[in-house]
Amino acid sequence: MIRFYWLLSFFVLVTASFAQTDDAATIQKIYNEALQNGQSYENLRFLTKEIGARLSGSPQAAAAVEWGRQVMDTLGLDRVYLQEVMVPHWVRGAREQGRILSQRSGAGQEVNLCALGNSIGTGPAGVVGEVVEVHGLEELDALGRAQLAGKIVFFNRPFDPALVNTFEAYGGAVDQRGGGASAAAQYGAVGVVVRSMTTRLDDVPHTGSLRYAADVPKIPAVAISTNDADRLSRQLTLEPDLKFYFETHCQMLDDVLSYNVIGEIKGTQFPNEVILVGGHLDSWDLGEGAHDDGAGCVQAMEVLRILKSLGIKPKHTIRAVLFMNEENGLRGGRKYAEVAQANREKHLVAIESDRGGFTPRGFETNASPAQLKRMQGWVTLLAPYGLHEMIAGGGGADIGPLEAQGTVLMEYLPDPQRYFDYHHTNIDTFEAVNRRELELGAAAMASLVYLLDRHGLGKAK
Repeated sequence: MIRFYWLLSFFVLVTASFAQTDDAATIQKIYNEALQNGQSYENLRFLTKEIGARLSGSPQAAAAVEWGRQVMDTLGLDRVYLQEVMVPHWVRGAREQGRILSQRSGAGQEVNLCALGNSIGTGPAGVVGEVVEVHGLEELDALGRAQLAGKIVFFNRPFDPALVNTFEAYGGAVDQRGGGASAAAQYGAVGVVVRSMTTRLDDVPHTGSLRYAADVPKIPAVAISTNDADRLSRQLTLEPDLKFYFETHCQMLDDVLSYNVIGEIKGTQFPNEVILVGGHLDSWDLGEGAHDDGAGCVQAMEVLRILKSLGIKPKHTIRAVLFMNEENGLRGGRKYAEVAQANREKHLVAIESDRGGFTPRGFETNASPAQLKRMQGWVTLLAPYGLHEMIAGGGGADIGPLEAQGTVLMEYLPDPQRYFDYHHTNIDTFEAVNRRELELGAAAMASLVYLLDRHGLGKAK
């Protein structure tokens, strides 16, 4: 009996060793294909330079949908289709203006700002008022209507520079952008100025979405560059009664029909079980949406291309989804989850790339501890390619609605230090993306998809 168990253990070890060797060889082929024959960079060039910014509801977003469908049609996939979704249509209008107005000197200083997404406009008269600087929404409650009515609230909480993970710093500051307008409006404020969401001190304003509360008057809101935020703060110290003026011409139009773009390779053994990779096709209107999130879209499509090129026949269905309207509504992600539930589709894992096309570091996931431990066992295969992180966390915004259906969510983690230099700005252009970093990211995602498809996650415990 002892000899039998010894032989059985030896057989298991040998089998595992052969599997690891086979996996290592396949992952090497995946990286060779991505780095020698990759199409993600050229696809990104076309998306950004020929189509450009792709705010949901815009003609450019419609062009991007057709582009995504055509690109996936060339890959020889088993199915490529569009999924209808109604999306908001916000337009920025004429260029914004902003000035610091000194009551003492009578001089006006121009500042760099932009309207926040979904904001109402001021109209040609603009908004002018004294400025009240705060560093958090909770400060509004202490100030109250007596000190805020008729004023412009200036939210000036910066990113925490001590946080190595810049996404954690973003999470600690972004509430003032998302909820600041309604929080200030309930105390009678007439406008909101928000410090841009970035780690860098520069003259570039960062837009981003705000959310109006249903039971509070809507007031216009803008983001101001970090250099100008610091300048405004300093001048308020010297001149507490100075005024600020800004003018915007944005408006929300009627919803527009758009689409998620979907392509898939059918599984040979489990065609009804899906492993999803995706990014969001829409972008803000200021730049070209290269890092956010053109990079994620071309990487998701490249995963399918690599598998097809290498003749890898997955056991499960591998699906790439280019989601529409992540930036100012999340309509595409919600619609996708709604349809998946109605069709009783089983999504094993959903992986999102929405952190830019920078150097790969690894992945995070909401998987159970047992499942995470299983994936951490793959790090020895991935570490030679710079992928050292397999950590507990969450997934991206578009795949979030799938969590309620029992889907394991994962997010691709590139190096985070430069992302918020470009996030939601006019400098998020094709030239800001490094070709090799982008291709390495596609290879990282394809390698993880291969391992998930071949070995599975096991049962949650």
